[in-house]
Amino acid sequence: MKKIIPIILIGLLSVILFTGYSKNENDSIVLRFAYASNSQPVKDAMAEFGKLLTEKTNGEVTVEYFPDNQLGGERELIELTQTGAVDITKVSGSALESFSEKYSIFGLPYLFEDETHFYKVMDSELVKSIYESTESLGFVGLTYYDSGQRSFYMTEKPIEKPSDLNGKKIRVMQSQTAIKMVQLLGGSPTPMDSGEVYTSLQQGILDGAENNEFAITEAGHGEVAKYYSYDEHTRVPDILVMNKETLDKLTESQRQAVYEAAKESTAFEKVVWKEAVEQAKERAENEFGVIFNEVDKKPFQEAVQPLHDEFANKDGFKQLYEDIINLKENK
Repeated sequence: MKKIIPIILIGLLSVILFTGYSKNENDSIVLRFAYASNSQPVKDAMAEFGKLLTEKTNGEVTVEYFPDNQLGGERELIELTQTGAVDITKVSGSALESFSEKYSIFGLPYLFEDETHFYKVMDSELVKSIYESTESLGFVGLTYYDSGQRSFYMTEKPIEKPSDLNGKKIRVMQSQTAIKMVQLLGGSPTPMDSGEVYTSLQQGILDGAENNEFAITEAGHGEVAKYYSYDEHTRVPDILVMNKETLDKLTESQRQAVYEAAKESTAFEKVVWKEAVEQAKERAENEFGVIFNEVDKKPFQEAVQPLHDEFANKDGFKQLYEDIINLKENK
C-alpha cells in the first residue's frame, strides 16, 4: 500500500495542477515545491528560499512543500515539474543529464580543482547556458546548492589507489559520466536508486558506493560501510529548477523576486553546509565507527583523463570545458 499512495498522488497532481500554480483564499500565488530525501542543510536552504520569496513579494507569492519523496524520486519530480504538476523541485545535476546533455559536464571527475574553483564557476555566467538548456522541455534552472565532494566508501577495506577498485561493485547515480568514471578506475559501476543502497551494501550486492559524508550519517550507510576514502572525484551541484510556464505567468517583479530568493538561498546554504559537513564527519566517526582516510589523487586523475579528453573535444562542450578550466585560481 505504501507504494500505491505516491502513484495516486502523482496522478491527481498531474490532472489537478497541470495548469501550474494555484491561489489560496487570499488570492496569493502558491508555488508547489516537491523534493526527494536531502541532507539537512539543503532542506534548510529550500525553506529559506520560500521564506525569502514570501518576504520579497509581500506575501503575493508563497511556497507549499512536498518533502522527502512524497511525490516520487528525482526522475519523477523532474517530469512533474516539466508538465507543471509541480512548480519547483531540487535535484542532483546528474539526474538532469538525461534531459540535457549539458548537465553531464558536472559529473566529469576532477573538473573542479577544489571548493574555491567550484564556487567560482557556479557563481559565474558560465552556468546560465546550462540552466537554459532545458527551456524547450518546459523548465529552467534557477540556482545551485552545494552538495559537497563525492568520494568512495567501502564495506571491507579503504580505497587507497585505483587498483583497489578492480572488480568491485560500486553504486553510482543514473549518469553515463559516473558509469564511465568507475569503469576507467577499474570498478564495476552499478546504477541504483539511493533508497536501495543500504540493503545492497548490507547484503553484499554492492562492495561500495560514492557520495558525500551525509550518505554515511543521514542514510545510515556508515552502519554497513566503515571505510571512507577522500579521493574527492566529483563535486556535482544540486540544481533548483522551475516550470517555465509558471515562471512566465508571474509578473516581472515576482520573477525578479524568485531569482533573488534563489540566489540568496544559495549564499545561505554555503554557510550551513560547511558547518553540517564537519558535524556529519564527527558523527560518522563517533557513532558509526567510520574510518576516514586521505588518498593521493594524482593516480585517480590520470586514470580518468580519457573523460577529460572526450569533453575537451566534444561538440557543444569544448568551449564550456575550456572556460571552466580557465577559471582555476592558478590560471
